[in-house]
Formats: sequence, C-alpha cells, structure tokens
Amino acid sequence: MSNTENTKTSIEGAAATNFIREAVAEDLKTGRFPGVHTRFPPEPNAYLHIGHAKAIWIDYGIAREFGGLFNLRFDDTNPAKEEQEFVDAIIEDVKWIGAEFGDRLFFGSDYFEQMYQWAVELIKKNKAYVCDLSAEEVSKTRGNLSEPGQNSPNRDRTVEENLDLFSRMKAGEFPDGAKTLRARIDMAHPNLNMRDPVMYRILHQEHHRQGAKWKIYPMYDWAHGLEDSIEGITHSLCSLEYEDHRPLYDWFLDQLGIYHPRQIEFARLNMNYTVMSKRKFIELVRDGVVEGFDDPRLPTLAGLRRRGYTSASIKNFCDRIGVAKRDSLVDIALLEHYIREELNKTAPRVMAVLRPLKVVIGNYPAGQSEMIDCDNNPEDASAGKRQVPFGRELYIEQEDFMETPSKGFFRLSPGKEVRLKHAYYIKCLEAVKDDKGSIIELRCEYDPATKGGDSPDGRKVKSTLHWVSAADAVSGEVRLYEQLFTDPTPSTESPVNPNSLTALKDCKLEPGLRNAKPGEKFQFLRQGYFCVDSKNSTKDKPVFNRTVGLKDSWSKEHKK
Repeated sequence: MSNTENTKTSIEGAAATNFIREAVAEDLKTGRFPGVHTRFPPEPNAYLHIGHAKAIWIDYGIAREFGGLFNLRFDDTNPAKEEQEFVDAIIEDVKWIGAEFGDRLFFGSDYFEQMYQWAVELIKKNKAYVCDLSAEEVSKTRGNLSEPGQNSPNRDRTVEENLDLFSRMKAGEFPDGAKTLRARIDMAHPNLNMRDPVMYRILHQEHHRQGAKWKIYPMYDWAHGLEDSIEGITHSLCSLEYEDHRPLYDWFLDQLGIYHPRQIEFARLNMNYTVMSKRKFIELVRDGVVEGFDDPRLPTLAGLRRRGYTSASIKNFCDRIGVAKRDSLVDIALLEHYIREELNKTAPRVMAVLRPLKVVIGNYPAGQSEMIDCDNNPEDASAGKRQVPFGRELYIEQEDFMETPSKGFFRLSPGKEVRLKHAYYIKCLEAVKDDKGSIIELRCEYDPATKGGDSPDGRKVKSTLHWVSAADAVSGEVRLYEQLFTDPTPSTESPVNPNSLTALKDCKLEPGLRNAKPGEKFQFLRQGYFCVDSKNSTKDKPVFNRTVGLKDSWSKEHKK
C-alpha cells in the first residue's frame, strides 16, 4: 500500500481532514467532551526517534487545532530501565520539535499513591487478586488464540487475604517476582490482554524520582488509563499496537467508575532502511557501533538534529505522510526531500574540498593573491556576496582530475580547460607524481581575461570546479553518512552497513568556515548540505556532518 493512500495532506503541509480530526470534531459536537486535552506519554528509557515526532505532532497538532491543552507526561513506571538522562533528552527533543507544553510537565510516578488506592478498591470489589505464579508460569497458563487460559490457583483468594498480601507487597516483604497483583477478568476471553493481566509487580529498585519509596510498580496497561484520567485527557491518541489493549484501558476505568477519556489508535511511522527500535538503538550504543544516542546515523531526534535536520523539515515530513489507520512504509527519500528543500532556500553556499589535490598556477604571479566575489545563495538575492581569497596555489577535488579521461569525463585532464567557480579558466599542463606513481600536484595555467568565469572570446568549457586557496584554507574533518542498514526493510537483526560513516580527516575549507558555530548549516558546492557537528567540532579543527546530498530522488520520482 502506498504511504499516501490514507492522507489528503498536500506537500506544502496544509492541514486536511483525517479520521482523528473527524472523531474529535464529532465528540465536541455531541458534547462527549467540552474541549480537547491531549498528551504525549513517553517512557524515559531511551531517546525519542522520528516515529515519536509523528506521534508528537498528532497529539500536539490536535490540541492546537481545537484550541485545547497538551501535556508532556512521562510514563515512568519501570525504574529498571529509566534514567534522568532520558528525561532530560526527551524534554529537549519535544521543545525542539515545536510542541509547546508550558508548565504542563507531568510524571506518572507522581500518581503512584492514587494508583495504589485504586488497586485496593478493585481488590475490595473482588476484581483483583494477588497471584504467586512466576512470570513464566503466567505466560504458560495464558493460553492462545485458539485455547483458553487456565485460572491461577490463587484466583479465589478472599478479599481480606488479597488486601493483606498486597499491603505486604507494598511494604517490601517479598522478593522480586514472588507475587503479582492481577485483574480478575476472564481467562477465556478472546482478547489475550483481558486474561487476568498483571497490574503490579514487585521490584526492589530505586526510582529516578521516587527513590526507594516503592517496592511495587504498576504495569503500563494499568497505569496508562489512570494517568489519562487524573490529568483530564479527552483523547488518548496511541499507536496502532495499542488497539488490542483498548478494551483493558476501558475496563479498568469502568470498574473504578472514574473519568473516562477516549483512546484512538493510528498507524506508527515505518521508513525504509531504518529500524524504530529502542532495543536496537541501545544495543548499537552499548556495542560501540555508534558513538551515542545522538549519532547522526540513528533516526533519533538528537541524531537527526546533530546531522543537520531542522524541526521545520521534520514537521513538514510528518504533515506530508499524514495520519493512517493501517501501517505502511514511507520512503526515507521523502524525509530527505524536505530538509533539502528547506536548506536549498536558506543554507549559505561555500566551497570545501574533501579529498584535496594541489594545483599550482604557474603563470599567476608568485606572492600575489586577490579576493573573488562569490554568491552566498543564488536562491536568495538578499543573502548578498562574500569574498574568498584566490592565489597561485589551490586545492581541487582529486576526482575532478583524470590523467587519461574516460568517455564523458569533462573535468580537468592534461591539455583540457575548465572553469573555477567565480574565478578563472585554467588549463592543465602537467601532472606531478611521487615515487610511487601517485599524482600529488597539477601544474596549470590560467587565463586572466576570464575573471568571473566567462571568456571574452566566447569559448566555452564544459565543467566548473569548486576550489580553495591553499594559503588560506582551513583544515577540517568532514563526515559522510550513508544509511545505517543496506537492507531496505531491515529487522533488528540486520547487519549494519560498514560504509555508513566515512570520516575525511584533512579536508580543505574556505577560510570563512573557521568561525562556523555548532549547528550552522551550509551547502558545500557540488557536495551536498552539511552541518557543523555539535559534539566534536572545535575552532582549530571544525567537523562537518553531511546532512543530505544534492540529488533529490524523491522529487524526481514524484514530479507530475
């Protein structure tokens, strides 16, 4: 199925209707809810990825569109995997992506006491019981889609016994895994999630906010609806895998008789050449395959930001893919299209030679240099011009010279003439080699009458090369990124692309890049769009990450 089948959103990002908007509008029209209140509920056990950006924009976008409220709420119910580092990173990401939550920052762990009291209430209603089965035994007795589950031998404990045991679980009397609190529903229910699900497990581990206060922790299915209810959420928007959990969400709220939000599910984001797996990201970081959760090869928001993606490009991408009820695969070229489209309009043009080859212009006066006027951005006249030094010795790309040119090669070769961008025509006279036969220098001559890039006698050249003055060049590192996986539909077990990162250590950059600041974005002429690395770049040794190349495969394929 095409990723555009279930959306009517235009490329420009203009809002169009979708099933969530229609459901919310109907709820307001019928008076089911007086207003709109949504939330984004991440677990602080990893960094957010671009799939979360879609969820954020659905949650926040609905609240904004209907003039409602939006909460950022951490579902921090599993201290074994949660860390303050993840909390801080998620807050930064949500702010960066553009979702405004103001002072509406909440933590599910702050509701632990209320959740506990509600669990006691269900025990008193004989709707929950303490079970001694291990996790493995619970799984074995759960049954499957064709066979019912088996009742726990503890299912018929008295209310008084359950209250006593649950209180002692809370007090820390029992070891991890010794007991759980389970809902008493139906072990033959066709929905496996309704077969006496676990509500609490024993876990003697400190919580990043609650410390050592709690020895029992709520399961997500129990906590989720309660958190929504406490905060007055109207529409609990979830990814599609929670559709089968909705009956349980409703059951808990109905049994307690408390305020009941509406859960609506949507298809999550899937992109080719990418996995959206927290477990895989953690594994890649742990094994040193990537340098951290903000590695530019990862689809984490921190990684995308470090690579040079903007929040606007990600929002436009999310608008374009829309909201669907069924899973589909989105071409990563579409994401690249939106950042390329933005940077083409906004990124200053500069010259950078990634694999330098020295050029000596023999007839250019020794010791002399001049300043060449260069356009900052031909897409934006108001960006003006900059001056770049030009001298007798330059650097060009190694790939722009071929001693014995193949058919169709129109760049520099012996006896051939090319244009240097904004500067002069040059002709190669000789290639100098080292004792191993490798070309280390080109001897050339220039035509002083061609300043600015045109010949007064009307002769034409077929190639224009970028260049950098050798005397003024800034040495820097440039990192070229490819997809982390070569398989277009990778699994978490797929091998990583060994060429996903190429680090070029001694690139030659025009001198104005010496003062480039972390996060600044540029178009390197003929190379692509690059961003100053926010982690490793220094004034003495700037580091640039390639955001995306110049070629837009998605745009070409989708032109009408």
